[in-house]
Amino acid sequence: MSDNTPLEGQRLVVVGAGAHTGRAIARAASAAGAALVLAGPDPRRLEWTAAELSGSSQVLGLDLTDEQSIADFAGTLGRFDHLVSTAAIPANGPLRELRLDDIQRAFSAKVIGPLLLAKHLAGQVSQHGTFTFFSGVAAWRPAPQRTVMATTNGALAFLVQALAVELAPVRVNAVSPGIVDTGAWDGLGADKEAFLRGVAERNPAGRVGTPQDLVKAVLYAIDNPYVTGTVLHVDGGARLAA
Repeated sequence: MSDNTPLEGQRLVVVGAGAHTGRAIARAASAAGAALVLAGPDPRRLEWTAAELSGSSQVLGLDLTDEQSIADFAGTLGRFDHLVSTAAIPANGPLRELRLDDIQRAFSAKVIGPLLLAKHLAGQVSQHGTFTFFSGVAAWRPAPQRTVMATTNGALAFLVQALAVELAPVRVNAVSPGIVDTGAWDGLGADKEAFLRGVAERNPAGRVGTPQDLVKAVLYAIDNPYVTGTVLHVDGGARLAA
């Protein structure tokens, strides 16, 4: 990141800061001079992120599947400038095997949770602040056993449009990643390299994404005052590939 960033002296909330993408955003934002609020359901993971930051940070518990947790979070948080949520609870698998409670949790993390964050925090964000949520390429490239993922990511894309109108002049956008090597694919073990190579070969950009690609997209959404109600596709063109 350059020294000229929109985050110097700003208070930034990162929901999902205990996981791969949220942690990368928190590290970059802290280095850029932001005061961080790290939010998520696992305080231990949030503390691990806090230990990696160069600037000030605050850890607050937050469960997006529970409106009371969101209301309590709002009551503790106070004023802030920007919020980024990378939260997701996947419910993948064959359609005939999907469980209602898993589907509902997926929607809570990706759609209902962001809606309730806006509901409870709209009065606390600065006038020229932003909300940035994470969608995903599955909405534009649905695949077998990813029906819930495609639907929740697509719903979020429409939610940011509606929120951008209702919360104006506060701006609301979404970042939609494709396959990004954040560490989330490490569980593939020895198969990871071949998987990522195959993705790169299919992508028009000729590579997979990096965490820095996502950081740049988030910074753009925060910094550009003429961008709202928009989905920023950071997928190497994967949604266009044959």
